[in-house]
Order: sequence, then C-alpha cells, then structure tokens
Amino acid sequence: MASPSSSSQPKNSLSTAESFVLGGIAASIAVTMSNPAEVIKTRLQLQGELAKGGAVKVYKHAPDAFIKTWKNEGFRGLQRGLGPAYVYQILLNGSRLGFYEPFRRKMNRLVGRSAEEQIPITSMLAGASSGAVGASLGNPMFLIKARMQAYSPALPVGAQHYYKNSFNALSTIFKAERFRGLVRGIDAAILRTSMGSSASISSRFVQLPSYNFTKNQLVKNGILPANSTWTFLASSSVSGFCVCVMMQPADTALTRMYNQPTTRNAQGKLVGLLYKNPIDCLWKTFKAEGIRGWYKGSTAHFLRIAPHTVFTLTFNDIILDIYKKARHID
Repeated sequence: MASPSSSSQPKNSLSTAESFVLGGIAASIAVTMSNPAEVIKTRLQLQGELAKGGAVKVYKHAPDAFIKTWKNEGFRGLQRGLGPAYVYQILLNGSRLGFYEPFRRKMNRLVGRSAEEQIPITSMLAGASSGAVGASLGNPMFLIKARMQAYSPALPVGAQHYYKNSFNALSTIFKAERFRGLVRGIDAAILRTSMGSSASISSRFVQLPSYNFTKNQLVKNGILPANSTWTFLASSSVSGFCVCVMMQPADTALTRMYNQPTTRNAQGKLVGLLYKNPIDCLWKTFKAEGIRGWYKGSTAHFLRIAPHTVFTLTFNDIILDIYKKARHID
C-alpha cells in the first residue's frame, strides 16, 4: 500500500531558512525598542576615550545622556542608526537563532548523542558558531550603525563620522577603503558575538544556553508552563542579565574599534589610528582609564540588553509557536 504523501504529513522541524527569517523578524521588533539605549551606551563608551583621569565629561551618566540627546537632537537623535540596526539584527539574529539549532543538532550527532539532548559543550559551540556567522554577515551594518549612533551635531564624543543614510555610509567607506573598510573591526565583532551566543565562560557566552537552561528548569520543576509568556519573559530576563554582566569589555572594544579615526600607513592603506585589534584596544583602555574604562556605559548597556534580549527571545518563541501551529510542524 502506498504511503501517505509527504505533503499530508507534518514536518518534523523548521528549515534553516524558516528559522532565519522568523529570528530576524523577532530581532527587528526588539531593536526598535532598544535602539535609544544603544545610542546612549555608544556615546558613553566613547566619552573620555584613552584620557587619563580628569577628562571633561559631556554626559554625567546614562539618564543625563538620554535627556541631553533628547533636548538637543530629539527623537531622531535617540534613534540614530536605526536603519542599519534593522538590517544588522536580521542578519545577526536571523543567523544566531536560525543556525543555532541545526548546528547544535549536528554537533550532538557528531559526538554520538541524541539531537534533542541539551549538552552544554555542544550548545556553547553551536552558539559561538552561529554567532560568528551572523557577525561576519552583519559587520558592515554594525560598523555604520555604531558610527551613526556616535555622531552628534550638538554634544560630540569620540571621532565623528557623518553619513546622510546607510547607502551613503556604505558608499563613502567603500570609496575610501574598498572592501577592507567594510570589514573593519570584524575580529572584534566575531569575538563579541560568538561570546554572546554561547555559554557562561566569558563575556556573552551566555545568551541562548542560559535562556534554554532557565526555560527548561522552570518547566521541568513545574514552576511555569512551557508555553506561558511569563516563562519566556523570565528565561529571557535571566539571559539578558548574564549577557550584560559578562560582555561589557568586549562591547566597549567593539564600539571603539569601529568608531576610531583612520590614517594612512607607509603602504598607503587606511588603518586604525588608535587600535590594532580588540586586545590592543582593551589593553590601551585599561592603561589609560583602568578597569572602569571597560565598563563605561554599562548602565545604558543593561537598559539596552535586558529588554532587547527579552523581546528578541520572547517574540522568537511566540512567532515560532504560531508559525509551527499554522504549518503543522512538530
């Protein structure tokens, strides 16, 4: 007897393309809400760059930066860089959320374990790998986003790069530096994002594994039901807190690497004027500003990362659940 057609059978899992798109949609919703805090974080990270004590502060703290940006630049100032932020989030989180499960399942099989089993080491490696893919794809967008967010016609801090829009930014950078300019800081981006998608060994080695672990524990111990919005929110909040605590130094290095001014070397190539790589950036920041230099903008960072993580992962779960039900996917 002929077996039922494949079209009448429920699919076992989402395809990588489906996960990518759904993850990107969730991230875009989140970034609209978190972008103002990202603008404030970026400016605080650049304030007093490599200045040894006594530097004049344009912004006293995160609330002061928010108020001054609103008064001098309005809503547009608080949402600087939103355009490239959308594209970046689609590429980054689409990759990070879309490739995470396929990578994890494949790695589980490679070590002879069930694809469904949650193994810390394979979860960490899958998170790091999916994050690296997203960071590489989204690097040009993050570069121009950071520079747009740093730009202020009223109260500038750090190097200032003025671009009319994302297309103008990409064109300007490519004309001046070709492809090299568009991949500037990619080493810092891969380091930061890989850590952000993995486990609690360093910086952002916490997001997806800590989210999944918290969610599984809440459900397993009967604290909250599996498909409750409160379960998603609680798991996302724990994940966001872990990310913020661990990742700040790498995030500061990334912001400064992207925004640093450039100069031509003896070979005529444009190179960073201040830093050679993210490790050099962290070292120079530590020598000039101490450990506090690594953690500039940490309050704004938490105000950004906590809701962003909550919204990204919560909406991702909700959207996935709706999509799976609509498509009859197990």
